[in-house]
Amino acid sequence: MTTPTSRRQFFKNTGAVSAAAMMGGTGLSACGGSGGVAALTADEQLALTATQALAAYKAGSLTATAYVTNLINRAKSLSDLNGMISIDEAGALAAAKQVDADRAAGKSLGVLAGLPIVVKDNINTKGMKTTGGTSSLRNFQPKTNAPSVQKLIDAGAIVLGKSNLHEWAFGITTTNFTLGIDPITKEATRPGKNPYDTSRIPGGSSGGTAIAVAARFAPAGLGTDTGGSTRVPASFCGIAGFRPSVGDGAGQGRRYLDTATDALPISTTRDTVGPMGRTVADIALLDAVITGSAVPTAKALKGLKMGIPAAFWADLEDSVKTVAEAAKKKLADAGVVFVEADLTGIMALNDTVSFPIALHEPVAAIPAYLSANSAPVTTVAQVQAGLASPDVQGAFGAIAGDVFAAAYDAAMVPTTGGRAQLQKLYKDYFAAAGVECVLFPTTLLAAPKIDAAKGSSEVRYTVGGVAKTGDTFGTCIRNTDPCTNAGIPSLSIPAGLTAGGLPVGMEIDGPLGSDSNLLAIGMGIEAVWGSIKAPAI
Repeated sequence: MTTPTSRRQFFKNTGAVSAAAMMGGTGLSACGGSGGVAALTADEQLALTATQALAAYKAGSLTATAYVTNLINRAKSLSDLNGMISIDEAGALAAAKQVDADRAAGKSLGVLAGLPIVVKDNINTKGMKTTGGTSSLRNFQPKTNAPSVQKLIDAGAIVLGKSNLHEWAFGITTTNFTLGIDPITKEATRPGKNPYDTSRIPGGSSGGTAIAVAARFAPAGLGTDTGGSTRVPASFCGIAGFRPSVGDGAGQGRRYLDTATDALPISTTRDTVGPMGRTVADIALLDAVITGSAVPTAKALKGLKMGIPAAFWADLEDSVKTVAEAAKKKLADAGVVFVEADLTGIMALNDTVSFPIALHEPVAAIPAYLSANSAPVTTVAQVQAGLASPDVQGAFGAIAGDVFAAAYDAAMVPTTGGRAQLQKLYKDYFAAAGVECVLFPTTLLAAPKIDAAKGSSEVRYTVGGVAKTGDTFGTCIRNTDPCTNAGIPSLSIPAGLTAGGLPVGMEIDGPLGSDSNLLAIGMGIEAVWGSIKAPAI
């Protein structure tokens, strides 16, 4: 039997190596491992990150069947968190048994062979329903997988099921009324719950994936991001979330191949699939498989220049500011050089672009998606009629009325429109400041309380000892939204816990197309900050 000391050494060793080492360098190939090592306990399995799980397979201390079974049992036992909309138990176990059989037979295996993941329930999956968390698509089953999902499956990943989300991904709380409404109070009875404090939101719209990863019933998964939907829940739930480059609008710089007909759309300009995991190394691994690129290695931080834009550090909740400043000091101690240069005027400029894009593009994008996928409904009006969440009904009212059409046309004018100006502001900033990324807290505040009555309304927090209130949606996405309209890559990394035990994430944004470098920087930061304590569930 393996001694406790050797078990600790296994976790230490696998935690220290990069995702590239897990893949045998920069190539995307892997073969079955050897046996002779005692099996990990159920609790040890739950603690595994994606890269550690793959290492355990190679070491012979873990089988896919045992791991998948354990994770599914964990998900069932924590169903009150409302992290999953559906679990494909039969399909996942069949896939796991096949991986184990192929490994035992010495067959060549994909680099992710046996890795369980969850997929947000707005991303197309063949053989599994894609409901968008809304009643009009409750029985909808696409004919094909979205490209990102297919790439992961081709590499051997096993989809455990579809994760919960804010209805149609149109919100930031994952308080989804479609899952249940009290007939008397009309309140949501099954809101997504934060594993660190179940009275609080997990963030959204990819809240289910964040719940699954944070609560240890999946090591990693996929979300989508329009204005912050991978990074806000990552920050609130103490995991990492990535938004890849979506391009400059002229076909340059798009990182992933998923289109507006591969996932339920909001904005053809801004939407993207994005990986989520407990470590940046795990995200880098999934990103490499999806894009066919080399896995980056952690970047040395000594001498690395990071911008500190004051606009993104203003009005922070006191508890978040404390964690953010401590995290910043650790990076300074590691040799990071901070450049105190602001992105002047960015918030006002972003305001001229954000809603016009997000609430006009669905007018055409939603019917196009429904038609391309032979969905049971075909129009925005039919989708709107089936909505259960009050805040999403409000958003769809603006879409149905197309109230932002004129503002959209102005925002999208080449060179002089708001989006072009925003892209130029970022491009000029990175060049003039000579920085590889900017650093700031992902969200202004830690996870707010669940609003079961409205889904999203008002948040209260303290800045400099002074009580403040703000719109939940606008407050939560203030820092995550601007980069989405510019199309540049963004990564949220867990930085620590508040005195009250709530996670705080820090975000780094980089120039268009600098995704691999941004992930390498993130891996370097992760090594300095270390991991945060798992939720006590």
